[in-house]
Amino acid sequence: MTGRPRVRIPEGLRARFAGLPGRARALRTDAERRFPIITRLGSRLLTVNVLDAGTRLAAQVFLTAVPLLFVIASLAPEHLRRELLDSLVRVLGLSGPSREQLRSVYVSDPGNLRQTVGVVGTLMALLSATACSRAMQRVCERAWRMPKSAARIAVWRWFAWVCAALFYVAIQGPLREGFGAGLWLGVPLSLVSAVGIWWWTQHLLLGGRIGWWPLLPGALLTAVVLEAAVFAAPLYVPTALNRSLRAYGSLGSVFTLLSGLIALCVVATVCITVGAVMHGDHPGDGRAVPAPPGGKGGAGEVGRGSGGR
Repeated sequence: MTGRPRVRIPEGLRARFAGLPGRARALRTDAERRFPIITRLGSRLLTVNVLDAGTRLAAQVFLTAVPLLFVIASLAPEHLRRELLDSLVRVLGLSGPSREQLRSVYVSDPGNLRQTVGVVGTLMALLSATACSRAMQRVCERAWRMPKSAARIAVWRWFAWVCAALFYVAIQGPLREGFGAGLWLGVPLSLVSAVGIWWWTQHLLLGGRIGWWPLLPGALLTAVVLEAAVFAAPLYVPTALNRSLRAYGSLGSVFTLLSGLIALCVVATVCITVGAVMHGDHPGDGRAVPAPPGGKGGAGEVGRGSGGR
C-alpha cells in the first residue's frame, strides 16, 4: 500500500513561515508602544463583546419596560401616569398612531388594568425588572474588569437602580422643557442629569469598588452621546414607528423599538468601556485602583496614585 506523496517545502519558504509568529509579536509590541490607548481599547472591546452585551441589555430593557408600563398604568396615581405619558411622548416625539397606542394604555380605567395585571403579575414584573439591573451591572463589571459582586451586596442595588431609572424617565418631559423655562435651561439640565445618573449607575452597580472620579469620563461620554441621540430621536422615531404600525401592526412597532434600543445600548456599552480605558485600570501606575472590600478608599487611592506621577 503506497502512502500519500509528501510535499517538500523549500527551506527558504519554511524559514519565512517559521519567522511569522515572531514578526507578529514584534508588530503587536510596536503597536502597543506607539498607540497604547487604541490597542488597549480594542482589546477591552473584544473582552466586553460590546454587540452581545448591548443586545442582551436592550432585550432586558425592553422586557422590563413593557410589563412596568402596565403596572404603573394600573397602580400609579393619575398625575404620575400623565407625567410619565407626557415624558415618553416628548422624548420620543410620538405622534399619530404610535402616540394614540401608548395613550390608550394610560387613559384606560385603572381598575380594569389592575384586575388584568393582578398581584402576581405586579410582583413578577418587579422581580423581572432586576434582570435589567443585572445586565447593566455585567456591562460595568466587564468594562472595568471587575469580578461579580456577591448577591447579598447587589440585590438592594438592583432594586434601587430600577426605581431611580423609572423616576428619571418620569421627569424627562418637564426636565427637557426646563420646568417651563424653555430649551435654554432644559438642554443643560438634561445633560447634567444624564451625567449624574450614569456616574451614579456605575458606582452603584460596581458596589463602590471603583472611586467616583475614575467613573466620571465614562459618565460624561455616555451622557453626551446618548443625549445627542435622544434629542435627535423625534426626527426619526415617530416616522419609523408609524410606518411600522401601518405596515405590520403592533409587531412592527416592537421590531422598530427593539432595534433602536439595541443601537442605544451598544453605544452606552462602548462609551462606558472607553471611559474605563481612558482612565486606565492598572494598579500601581497612577490609574484606577479598586477600593478595598467593604471600604471607601477607591477615590483616595486613585488620588494618591495620580499625585505620585
